[in-house]
Amino acid sequence: MIRNPQLKSGRFSRVQDPSEGLATPQPMPSSTVENYLKAIHHLGAKEGDVVAVGAIAEELEVTPGTVTTMMKHLGSRGLVEYLPRRGVRLTLSGREAAMRVLRRHRLVELFLVEVLGLDWAEVHEEAEVLEHVISDRLLARIDEMLGHPVADPHGSPIPDAQGRMPDLGGTSLAEVPPGKYLLVQVNEDEGGLLDWLAEHDLKPGVRFELVAHDCRGGVMELRLSGAEAVTRLGTVAARHLLVAAEGQALEG
Repeated sequence: MIRNPQLKSGRFSRVQDPSEGLATPQPMPSSTVENYLKAIHHLGAKEGDVVAVGAIAEELEVTPGTVTTMMKHLGSRGLVEYLPRRGVRLTLSGREAAMRVLRRHRLVELFLVEVLGLDWAEVHEEAEVLEHVISDRLLARIDEMLGHPVADPHGSPIPDAQGRMPDLGGTSLAEVPPGKYLLVQVNEDEGGLLDWLAEHDLKPGVRFELVAHDCRGGVMELRLSGAEAVTRLGTVAARHLLVAAEGQALEG
């Protein structure tokens, strides 16, 4: 749950009044609409195609009534299919719009890290603002400058210009047996965890050996490739790390 979409580093920025930007048709969705579409896409990936209104309300910290009002607006614009007493699901147009905002967000994050030198723990909040205002022309130039990347600084896949999401693979570190792995993605934006991972050189692309997993104690022991020291990581944090077995082919 995101307790405050603006103060806690999460996936969504501040949720505004649901009627904002909806009085007349807009060439681009408002930031409010985009945040709702991101939330539905995110929850749909976890919970299935149809997302309950209550789940959206909890994710964005608004009332179910506010969500219902917004879903009716989005439905009238062809972005969601609203199913009374069941929930909502994105239409093809809604999914395309969600992919566009995810593409902008993740390319901006990578640009801020690779070009401007910001820390990977800082860029989420900046991207939350810029994703709603950056032009397609500037985004295309950023994409070209970065070499058409497929993942952001945290390893999250970047949709391509046609809205296709690359499958980079990965399984939660908390669920794999001892062995040698490649860190593919960190699916958490919380700055404290990202700072700790960076201090221990645990970033996407690093190779390591999972030496031991104490299930009862909730502790995992890792040894980075070429290192002698062992790094201890809690199982709760390990759930946010997606890994692939060494030698496993990854799309790139």
